Amino acid sequence: MGSAHSPAHSDGEPTTNTDTTAHWSLVIPLKPLALAKSRLASRAGDLLRPQLALAFAEDTVAASLACTTVRDVAVVTNDLLAGSRLGALGARIVPDDPVAGLNAALVHGVGAVRQSRPEAAVAVLNADLPALRPAELERVLEFARRFPRAFLADAAGIGTTLLTAGPGVELQPAFGGPSRSRHSMSGAVEITLSDVDSVRRDVDTGDDLSAALALGVGLRTDERLAGVQRTEG
Repeated sequence: MGSAHSPAHSDGEPTTNTDTTAHWSLVIPLKPLALAKSRLASRAGDLLRPQLALAFAEDTVAASLACTTVRDVAVVTNDLLAGSRLGALGARIVPDDPVAGLNAALVHGVGAVRQSRPEAAVAVLNADLPALRPAELERVLEFARRFPRAFLADAAGIGTTLLTAGPGVELQPAFGGPSRSRHSMSGAVEITLSDVDSVRRDVDTGDDLSAALALGVGLRTDERLAGVQRTEG
């Protein structure tokens, strides 16, 4: 799917989709790479683990920016390398000033987006979706557009990979652990679409990575894994 985005701005403002049908501002949280994806260490090792976490985020951001209904992407992170690489792709980098956990980071990111566009429709998305397909993300976001708040459960059916809030609606994020039930109890509508596996397929473990590879991962994750295989060979 082609992208209608203009080039990244040097002043840190988000790259803007010039397609008039674009509706959503996406907020993607990313913890410091040294701390990310600890459960992948047994599969990837301590050296590759942060590299994979960055590759996952790069593929997630690239696919998000290629989605025609996405206006812009803001990444909430204090990691300098990740900020540089993701900013080069066209994301706006928002420092995690609260440093108070995932949900506080998400509220902060949404606040940063709405500071310049108070009525923005926002969607928060996991940073570990290396198989993300722009067309599948578009279907999910178009479904969510009908409701004040909506969410998509992860592949395991326990957590959440995406949560949306329409214009003027508070996000109320409750990520972490069994967030599917918490988001449902908070009044958000569950998105029950089929054939959107790439939006559900977050990667925390070696088995998750195998499942993502079966779907087909993005260029950066594929390159990072191929480099390791060449080294091992």
